Amino acid sequence: MKLNAKLIIIMLSLLVLAMLTLFILNQFAQTDLVNEIQESSHEISKATQMGIEDLTSSAETSRLTDYLERAREKGINEINIINTEGEIIDSSDPDKIGKIRELKKLEKGVHAVKRPIGGAMLSQKPYEVVVPVIVGDEQLGYVQINMLLDNIRDIQRANFIRRLFATAMVFAVGMALTIFLARRYTTPIKNLVEDFKRVSAGDLSVTIPVENDDEIGEMAAGFNNMVEKLREREALEKRLYEAEHLSRVGQLASGIAHEIRNPLNYISLAIDHLKMEMLPRCGDKRSELEEVADKIKEEVRRANYMVVNFMNYGRPLKLRRTQVGYSELLAKVLPVLQDRLNEHHVIVDQQIPDDLPHLWIDGELFRNCILNFITNAMQAMPDGGTITLGAALENNLVTLTFRDQGTGISPDDIDKIFQPYFTTKDVGIGLGLAITERIIKEHGGEIVVESTVGTGTTITVSLPLQPLEA
Repeated sequence: MKLNAKLIIIMLSLLVLAMLTLFILNQFAQTDLVNEIQESSHEISKATQMGIEDLTSSAETSRLTDYLERAREKGINEINIINTEGEIIDSSDPDKIGKIRELKKLEKGVHAVKRPIGGAMLSQKPYEVVVPVIVGDEQLGYVQINMLLDNIRDIQRANFIRRLFATAMVFAVGMALTIFLARRYTTPIKNLVEDFKRVSAGDLSVTIPVENDDEIGEMAAGFNNMVEKLREREALEKRLYEAEHLSRVGQLASGIAHEIRNPLNYISLAIDHLKMEMLPRCGDKRSELEEVADKIKEEVRRANYMVVNFMNYGRPLKLRRTQVGYSELLAKVLPVLQDRLNEHHVIVDQQIPDDLPHLWIDGELFRNCILNFITNAMQAMPDGGTITLGAALENNLVTLTFRDQGTGISPDDIDKIFQPYFTTKDVGIGLGLAITERIIKEHGGEIVVESTVGTGTTITVSLPLQPLEA
C-alpha cells in the first residue's frame, strides 16, 4: 500500500473515531441532563404540592425545613408560601416567616433573579419559580421556589471534560500512529542512505530486502537493480581489462616463444647428432647415455610442444584421435618424471584396472595433460607423499582421477586455476592447466577439481568412449 493511501486511511480513521466518540459522549450527556431535569421537575412539583397543602390546611407544623434538606441536592435552595396579602406564612427559612412581599413584584413562572449584593458568589445564576395557588375560583396565595441549576452545570462541565479528554485521546492516537508511520519509513530511509554510502565507497555486495510494495519497497528494488547494474558493469570492465592484459601478455609471450623455438630446434638436432656420432664410441655406457639422451630429447619435445601451444592458444586445436591405452600413456610419461619424483620423495601409485578400455584421444596432447597433472601434484607435496592414479568405466565414460596429499587449494582459487596466466607458484606462467582444460574439453570431456586445504587435491577427468561411427 502506498504512503499516500496509508496517510488518507489514518486521517479518515481518526475523523471517524473522533465523530463516533463525541456522538457517544453527547448521547450520554443528553441522557444525564434529561434525567437531572426530570428529577428537578419532580422536586419542584413536590415542593409546589407541599405549598398548596400548607395554604389549604390549618396545620401549624411546617414540613418545609425537613424537606429542604433533601431537596438541596436537586438544586432547590428556598421555598416560601405567600398568602394573598403578601405575607410569608411558611418558609424553609424560619427567619422569613411573617415578612411581607410585594405581590406586584412577584413574576409568575420561571425567571432568573439577581444575586444579592454582598452575598455568596454562586457558581451559576439562580432562578425563581412562582406558582399561584387557585382552588375553584378563589386564589389562596403563591408558592415561591428559589433554585440553582448547579447539577445541570456540573453535568455540562463533566461532559465538556469528557469531550476534551476524548479529543485529546484521539489526537494522542493520531500522533502515535504518525510517529509509528514516520519511524517505519524513516528507519529504512536511513538504512538506505547508509547503503548508498557503502556503494559509493565501492562495496557492491550490498543488497536490501524488499519487504513491502510501497514507496520504500520500490526504492529498495530500484537500489538493488542499480547495484546489480553496477556489478555487471564492474564485471564487464574487469573482463575487458583482463582481455586487454591477456592480449598484451600474449603478444609479448608469443614473440618470446617464437625466439625460444630456434634454440630448442638446435638442441634437438644436436642430441640426434650426438646419439649418432658419440654413442657408438661409448662402449659399456652406451645404454645409460642413450637413456639420458632420450630424456633430453623428450624434455625438448615437451618444451617445444608447450611453446607451440602457447603460440596457438587462441586458435582451434587439431585433434589426431587414435585408440590409446591409458597404461601405455603412463609408461611414456612417468620415466621422464622419475628423477624429479625421486628428488621430491614422491611415489606414484597406479590403480588402473586391466579391463579398462582404450581411450579415444590425441595421444600426444593427452600425454602433456597427464604430465601437467602429475607435475602439479608433485609440486604441491614439498615434503613428499603419494600420488594416486585411478581409472574406472562409468556410464560409457572413462573416469581418470589424480589424487595427491599436498597442501590443497584455497576455495577462492579453485575457480581461477584454469584461467590463463593464473598461478600461485613462484615460477611458471600459469598456462599449463588452462591448456589442459582446453584439450580435455576439445575431446568432449569434463574436468572437476575437489580440494581441501592441508589434506590434498583430487582432479577427476571424464572422457567419452569412441563413438560407433568412428
